[in-house]
Amino acid sequence: MSKQDTDTMRALQGLENNNPSVRLRAALAIGTAPDPRFVVTLIERGAIEPGLYVREMLTWALTRHSSSTVVPKLIEELRSERAQARSQALHTLSKIGDRQAWPAITHALLTDADDEVARSAWRAAVVLVPEGGEHELAGVLVPQLGRGARETQLSLSRALIGLGEMIMPILRAVLTDLDPHARQHAIATERLLRNPDAGFEFAIEEAKRIMALGTTSQEG
Repeated sequence: MSKQDTDTMRALQGLENNNPSVRLRAALAIGTAPDPRFVVTLIERGAIEPGLYVREMLTWALTRHSSSTVVPKLIEELRSERAQARSQALHTLSKIGDRQAWPAITHALLTDADDEVARSAWRAAVVLVPEGGEHELAGVLVPQLGRGARETQLSLSRALIGLGEMIMPILRAVLTDLDPHARQHAIATERLLRNPDAGFEFAIEEAKRIMALGTTSQEG
């Protein structure tokens, strides 16, 4: 076994260490010396890794490998019953940016019951959606306005804004929605699209004010 193989095997063992700093360095070492034999191990570790920074390093290590090797394995992971496995695979696909993965971003993933999986799917979808597919994607995202806690709503707003001005008519259609949470979120998203520097909290407060006054977002 060559020295490089020995070092890589040591790094693989490091991925299972109880110390997150050791796992972080191990992922860095594997990414520094990419080897297709270890792609599956990196993906499997991402499905169970508790540390956010370590997961980010695992993603980076995977981006260092050939897309043709990594993307098919990540697509397989999207069918996992483990929510973190799906979320991490989606996150990594968004970082790789290979649009051949687009067909794997299914309606089921975009509406996943797990908020973290859905958020990862939204981010990946905006990166991978082919030209001309934005309207169809918006049609899946917009009905979820008002979903979840503030962090989830921010992720959805960012995804919609990432689709550009074409979302404006769709957002305005939601202003007649009977669900006040959806209306508020739609107004806040429109405000954020108009003024990205305002911040989401400010946009939400503006939306609350507009709804309290009984005006539309165009009038507010």
